[in-house]
Amino acid sequence: VGRPNVGKSSLFNRIVGSRKAIVEATSGTTRDRLHADIKWKGKTFTIVDTGGFQAARKDDIARRVLSQLDTAIKEADIIFFVTDVSAGVVHQDIELSERLRKTSKRIYLVVNKADDRSSISKGLEFFELGLGDPYLISANNGTGIERLLDDAARPMEKAETIDEIAAV
Repeated sequence: VGRPNVGKSSLFNRIVGSRKAIVEATSGTTRDRLHADIKWKGKTFTIVDTGGFQAARKDDIARRVLSQLDTAIKEADIIFFVTDVSAGVVHQDIELSERLRKTSKRIYLVVNKADDRSSISKGLEFFELGLGDPYLISANNGTGIERLLDDAARPMEKAETIDEIAAV
């Protein structure tokens, strides 16, 4: 989950290993949930791509996207909250982090677009969201994604099956 254009669909595609989700520079391309089964560390689970969080907008499409996002959050066991290091923390990130902290879900704060060393210092800003250590990743080149998936799968190692483990 995350606001529009932070790279949720790019991350989804990187994890799935194919271009299943449409990735466009235009905001609001993803509007519905998109599911894919993946295998990681011997476990199969479902990952979900969602539309972007835009609570302030009240038009019909924004309400429907928010409804799909809420459904994904309710159904997920683990949430990947995706943000954008180049934009820094914005109001929508704060709003969504407050919403996510009200759930009992395990939340992984994913700071995407960390494509170079300067991103490390910029990534420290995301601690203010109160969701723990941020995972600096690059959905474009794959940096940091293996560690994110390893950490997310670790508590599930003893489980026989995993249902919906993450919504991105």
